Amino acid sequence: MKNKKHKVAIIGCGRLGQQYGMAYSTFPDTEIVAIAEFNPERRKAVGQRFGVNALYPDAESMLKEIVPDIAAVVTPTKWMKESVIACAEAGVKGVSTDKPLAATLSDADEMVEACESRGVIFAGGNLARTHNHVQEAAQWLKQGKFGKIKGAVIANMGERISGGGVQSISAIRLFMNGDVKEVICWGNPAETIDTNDDLMGSSGIFIMDNGITVPFYEGNIVASTNPRTDLNTGQINQQKMGIDVWTDDSLLRWFWDDVKIFKGFDETGKRKKLDIKFTDWKWKEYGYLTSTMRSLINAIETGSELAISGHDLRQALEVAIAMKLSAQLGNVPVTLPLSDRSHTMIPADGRWLGKDLTGMPQTYEEALGLTE
Repeated sequence: MKNKKHKVAIIGCGRLGQQYGMAYSTFPDTEIVAIAEFNPERRKAVGQRFGVNALYPDAESMLKEIVPDIAAVVTPTKWMKESVIACAEAGVKGVSTDKPLAATLSDADEMVEACESRGVIFAGGNLARTHNHVQEAAQWLKQGKFGKIKGAVIANMGERISGGGVQSISAIRLFMNGDVKEVICWGNPAETIDTNDDLMGSSGIFIMDNGITVPFYEGNIVASTNPRTDLNTGQINQQKMGIDVWTDDSLLRWFWDDVKIFKGFDETGKRKKLDIKFTDWKWKEYGYLTSTMRSLINAIETGSELAISGHDLRQALEVAIAMKLSAQLGNVPVTLPLSDRSHTMIPADGRWLGKDLTGMPQTYEEALGLTE
């Protein structure tokens, strides 16, 4: 398949869908053959922007005429399920979607099952864990390059736990090379706890299936390269901390696409930062979205492992729901997997319904790529 261009369809061509379009139109081994977009004005603009004439109002009408190799489902969450399942049933080789992939666990289950049962590769989307440097650092941890993992902490869970929170949940699952098996969570403020949306400041504990306990905190903590010294002295610097993972003498610090690794100590006991040479990679202008898309293409061609899968997105959603459930029950430990698959968590309006319907419509000129 090295000389063959993969045929790509973009389903949902809002701002993020257009980012997918820019990347897929840049790669030498992909071509955009169809666009499905409910907004007729934007459908026309995006088709003109990427030189695509096969334009459709939805995935179903598109799939009656064109079955691409790859379908990027970038609709608002409310409509992801129907598009993903339609693509799987039509025989698309690889489907990707974004976070959160559903509001209800049973819907996420149906999407994963529809792809798995038909041999369709189901990829995740625009998450920082797919960044080339993050993937490489996680692989080093998995290989034991820095010794046995002793502990970890998440310090930026975020207020939207099925949106931004999924970033941290997905990253800790990658670094731990495993799943969360138990959650205990405290929510804040009180009025956000007994709702069915994903808004809640969260602090608590994950117990991983490898036995490691991982505390997590709401908001952003700042820390130096030696958090213990900071706690003793009260001194901090302005280094944002997302996830720290440590072994006996090493520490990996992740914040979105930024990975720092420390190994050993100087004469004062302070950690020493390594000058890590990560593997260089192409198309860096699209950030970690590049890694997601190239991972899907590689999986189709070679059967290699995805940087993030639809299964990973489903697992992260389940953890987020368990967090809210624990807080609602009075900080009760919740064991995963959840037996009740009807649990629902509605994401922010912009993710659930799209920005067209929630007060942030895109102009025709922006869809054409003529404005910033």
